[in-house]
Amino acid sequence: MLVLVAPGQGAQSPGFLTPWLELPGLADRLGAWSDVVELDLIAYGTTAGADEIRDTAVAQPLLVAAALAAAEALGAAPDVLAGHSVGEFAAAALAGVLTPEQALGLVRERAQAMARAAATTETGMTAVLGGVEEDVLAAIEKHGLTPANINGAGQIVAGGTLEQLAAFKDDAPARARLIPLKVAGAFHTDHMASAVESLRAAAAAVEPADPSVTLLSNADGQAVASGAEFLQRLIKQVSNPVRWDSCMETMAALGVTGMIELLPGGTLTGLAKRGLRGVRTAALKTPDDLDAARELIQ
Repeated sequence: MLVLVAPGQGAQSPGFLTPWLELPGLADRLGAWSDVVELDLIAYGTTAGADEIRDTAVAQPLLVAAALAAAEALGAAPDVLAGHSVGEFAAAALAGVLTPEQALGLVRERAQAMARAAATTETGMTAVLGGVEEDVLAAIEKHGLTPANINGAGQIVAGGTLEQLAAFKDDAPARARLIPLKVAGAFHTDHMASAVESLRAAAAAVEPADPSVTLLSNADGQAVASGAEFLQRLIKQVSNPVRWDSCMETMAALGVTGMIELLPGGTLTGLAKRGLRGVRTAALKTPDDLDAARELIQ
């Protein structure tokens, strides 16, 4: 049983799209999607620097477009689809809930709204690696932070104000390593409430379809059979924690045996190696990885 997964913000790196432009038709596809998001996706994916593509308003459309383009190049028919954070929009498009153009249009609004929300208060995020999960969650709550990403495999990301994160750093949970993340704000926390309303307004004109394959939600890891419900979850997810640990638990319960992570792959397959032991994985980083992914499918 095959699951395709799409990574979230932070997976991008300068020039990651460059080798993919050699594939027939891919540059044309990205050019058309650039018009939808009103960004030059090809330039941002090839020549832009790290700071430019770290910008939330750029990173999110770029990641979703890259995942969709890689999925088209792969040509796989998965049994299960899931995405991490903004990667859920790519998963929704691949499942037929949204068209690629609808997904990218909503992501454009999401990204801009989240960037505006992040600019109102100085907030950030810190990854917590290791430690006892109960102790880590208690320490996060103690300092008024939100466990914005519970990723499984010993990884939790805390979000909140910079002052709260500084106090958390000085009072870190035992046997845990803290890594400040280079992000614009505290995503998937209450600090993104205004972005939720902006995305809800943009989504009002969209008529989603029901998913054609099993589609998992970040809210609780469960499969969602209604396209309308999944769209509402996408909206609320902007200010709610990502439960990737629950997504992996559902994958295991469904009997998933293979995982392919779409471009730019690596993060989610890394988590799977610890959280889904025995599941074969392949990460799409360059077109050279397509052969390994197709071999996994066979």
